[in-house]
Amino acid sequence: MDSNFKIGEEKEFRERVVYINRVSKVVKGGKRFSFTALVVVGDGKGTVGYGLGKANEVPDAIKKAIERGKKNLVKAPIVDGTIAYEVIGHFGAGRVYLKPAAEGAGIIAGRAVRAVAEMAGIRNILSKSFGSNNPHNVLKATFDALARLKTPEFYAAKRGKEIPRKADEPTTTQPPQEIK
Repeated sequence: MDSNFKIGEEKEFRERVVYINRVSKVVKGGKRFSFTALVVVGDGKGTVGYGLGKANEVPDAIKKAIERGKKNLVKAPIVDGTIAYEVIGHFGAGRVYLKPAAEGAGIIAGRAVRAVAEMAGIRNILSKSFGSNNPHNVLKATFDALARLKTPEFYAAKRGKEIPRKADEPTTTQPPQEIK
């Protein structure tokens, strides 16, 4: 999804298994079981991705999902440990509402949204999922919501404005004062 990452560049990613499903196929002589794993990977600094792996054993399915997740990365703009504004993501019949939260509120979310927020490094967020409760749809709707987010700097540049800085932040336009 994001082309800012080089092919050979290996970052330190953490992973979280969201959902494991056992799938059976009826064949002559019985049932053949295989597994699917839905995994979220992230670096805790705003980069997050997801992958779906299928295999005959659970560890192999998880390994495949992690590899696919590293190829499917999105950059989530994080402002002071939360998101900048409210956003709704859609996928199929599922909708996910994400809302910024005050410092100390924590991650108030279901299983799939919580995994994405933790792996992205979002510390404070409120969420509500509507429609589908299927983990696949909720996860993809969450990624749609993150893809709709833009940084405050993006909107300021688009409008030709400057973002006011806090008093304790150094400004780039004034040189630091020398102490005599």
